Parts: sequence; structure tokens; C-alpha cells
Amino acid sequence: MENTKFNFKYLIFLALASAMGGFLFGYDWVVIGGAKPFYELYFNISELPTLQGWAMSSALIGCILGAVLSGIVADRFGRKNPLIFSAVLFTLSAFGTGYVDNFTPFIIFRLIGGVGIGLASTLSPMYIAEIAPAKYRGQFVAINQLTIVIGILAAQIANLFIADAIPDTSTPAAILSSWNGQTGWRWMFWAELIPALAFFLLMFLVPKSPRFLGKIAHYDAAEKVLKRVGGEMYAKEQLESIKMTLSKGDQRKISFSEFKSSKVKPILIIGIVLAVFQQWCGINIIFNYADEIFTAAGYSVGDMLFNIVITGSVNLLFTFIAMRTVDSWGRRKLMLFGSIGLAVVYAILGAAYYFQFTGWPVLLLVIVAIAIYAMSLAPITWVVLSEIFPNRLRGIAMSIATFALWIACFILTFTFPILNDKLGSYGTFWVYSLICVAGYLFIKAKLPETKGKSLEEIELELTKEK
Repeated sequence: MENTKFNFKYLIFLALASAMGGFLFGYDWVVIGGAKPFYELYFNISELPTLQGWAMSSALIGCILGAVLSGIVADRFGRKNPLIFSAVLFTLSAFGTGYVDNFTPFIIFRLIGGVGIGLASTLSPMYIAEIAPAKYRGQFVAINQLTIVIGILAAQIANLFIADAIPDTSTPAAILSSWNGQTGWRWMFWAELIPALAFFLLMFLVPKSPRFLGKIAHYDAAEKVLKRVGGEMYAKEQLESIKMTLSKGDQRKISFSEFKSSKVKPILIIGIVLAVFQQWCGINIIFNYADEIFTAAGYSVGDMLFNIVITGSVNLLFTFIAMRTVDSWGRRKLMLFGSIGLAVVYAILGAAYYFQFTGWPVLLLVIVAIAIYAMSLAPITWVVLSEIFPNRLRGIAMSIATFALWIACFILTFTFPILNDKLGSYGTFWVYSLICVAGYLFIKAKLPETKGKSLEEIELELTKEK
């Protein structure tokens, strides 16, 4: 195995093609933040906090549904075909969200896009993990996070360039009657059509996951894929490992009682807690409510759009650092660093708001928080989730963890305006700081190291009798 010559060009193509789901996840998730000041005026909800929260969080209902469906469809249809379906949903959402003139259909198309996100966020990292060699799996799964970050940055840049300059003296009525208020926000959503169609076409060129093919006893097809990845000897060794971890009855229907077993339940709990923590650490608030955060720090709407691009660029840079360190430092060390690092930065950021600091100090703290998150909790959570679950149960287990992630994200996104109103910006960030401390303690106590191990080795280690 040490001397195996892997077909890296092929592996990179497969990873990038499937990770286009991550790109669309990132774009669709963040584009609404730049469009927010304009569609809120267009739909006359700028003074209605509940509807503002619903507009921002509605896609998360779709994400939750997509996460639930992902386990069912992954178990029955594999990873490839549901990803093609998610590309269709992204395309419909991108067109419809920018086309509508009323708030209700706007929400419906956001829900459709959310289903696409829910599917892609589960299946893209799962597919990559199942096709990547153990030695490089962390880096390859992190490609999915890299494309998410590129999608986020692409949305931020698109929003910046699509929007016309906004004078500091502009009134809400002037903004509403401007090109931004009538048409510009639509093009922010329509720009997603190009990558959505590219994703749809590229997914027809990738093979089915060899682990899924092994699960349904299509061993010849699985060996063919593995042979193209690492040669004949690698394919035979991997196929034997796959067969060893799959029982003879693996084509039977999965029972949820299997998740209550003493072997599987502790792993599932780790996955669910890590998924929830990745959201409740609070960083996505910076992307989704950037206008409130930067306005509270004294920036105008025009400055806010530029600052969002700065944060997106930092997000991208430090994701590259995560890709360089995930297979050398390990998953556990990076997760511990990220949780305690964010706890400290949020404590200081809360103090900055409490003592009414404005301008660049707040921006600097936000950048540091994003940098820490981008090299730790953001990519590493997906790496861990894609590799800790047993082969036979991976589709459903990943679906459950992702379902928990999107429920947590919905709660986070919906409650931020309420917390911000009741506790102020400083109190809200102090709450997130305490959550990060709790996350650090859980990771330190429960998360094992998985770097450098095959999926089958991880399964045997985590499911052995204690």
C-alpha cells in the first residue's frame, strides 16, 4: 500500500466534480446575505424581524428535508444519482428566486434550493471519502469544504460587482427605486445558474462509489473503479476490506434499531454533537447577518459588501491551510484548536461591542474568527462525519448527523435577531463563546483520531467491544 501509485488526476477530477455540490451549497447559502438589504425593501419586510428571520432561515427547512432524504436515497440509489438530482434543484431555485415578484414564491424557491443543499452537504463529502485513499482522504474530503468556501467567496464577489454603488446618504426609498432594489438582487441569484448547470453535466462523468457498489454486491464494478484509482493490487486489497466489514445480509433493509446498539450509538452521538457544534459555534451568523454585524460596528451598506469579500478571502486562504494540515496534524488536534480559539475570540469580540469599539478592531476580530473556523471546525467536521460511520450504515448515519446540523443551523439563524435584540451584540457573542468552551470539552473527551486509517480500519476500531 505504501508503494501504491495513485491516479491523482483522476481522483482530483472526481473530487472536484462531486464537490461542485459544495460550491453550490456555499453560493446558495451566502448569496442571500448580499441581496438581503434589497429584497427586504422590495418585499416590504425591512421592519418585520420575524419575516426577515424567515427569509434568511427558510432554506434551512429545505436543508433539513434534504438531509432526511439523503440517507434514504443514498442507501437505495447511491451517491451519484441523488447528487444529479440536487443539481436540478439548485438550477430551479436559482432561476425561481430571482424571477418572482412576491414573498411567498420567493420562500418556496428558497426551500427548493435548501433541499439541494441538504442533499449535497451530505452526499458530496460522503462520495469523496468513499473513493479517496486513506492516506490522503482528509485532504480530498477537505476539497469539498474548499469548494464551499469558493462558492461563498464567489457569491460575495458577485454581490459586490452586481450591486451599484450606494451613496451613504441614500434613504430606503431611494435604494428600493434603484437598480439594486428592483433588479440587481435578482441577478445575484441568477448568477448561480452557471455552476448549477456545470454540476449537473459533470456528475454524469463520475462513477458510482466503490463502497456503495460493494454494499449492493456489485464487486466487479467496485473493483474496476478502485483499479483506476490505485491499480490492480490496491483494488484487490480494498475490495477485500470492504467485503470484510459488510455482512452477508447487507442487502437487507437497514433497521433503525441498529443505531441503538452499543457499538453504533456512541459513534452516532459523536457525529450528531460535532454536527450541531459546527453550527452553534456561531460563525455562520457572520455570513448570514453581515449587514447587522458590520452596521453595529459603524460600517455603511457599501462598506459592508466590501468587508464581506474580505472575510470570504480569509475563509478561502485558511481552508487551504486546513487541507495542508488535516492529514499531518490530525482531525482531533485541529478541532480542539478551533473550538478554544473561537471561544477566546468571541469573548474579546463581545467585549469590543460592549465597550462600543467600532471600525477596524471589530473587522479584525471577525477576520481572526473566520480564519480559525476555516482551518478547523469548518472542514474537519465534514471529514470526521464522512469517515467515522460503518460502511453499511454510512448513508443513514451521515443523514442523521447532517439532519442534526441543519436543525442546529436553523435554530442559530432564526434566533440570532432575537438574541441580538435581547442580549445585544456583546451578549450574543459571549453566549457563542460559552458554547465553544463546551465543544472543546466534548471533543477532548470523546473524539478519537482517525488520520491515516482506511474507512474499514476506522470502523473496526470504533465498533470493537470496549
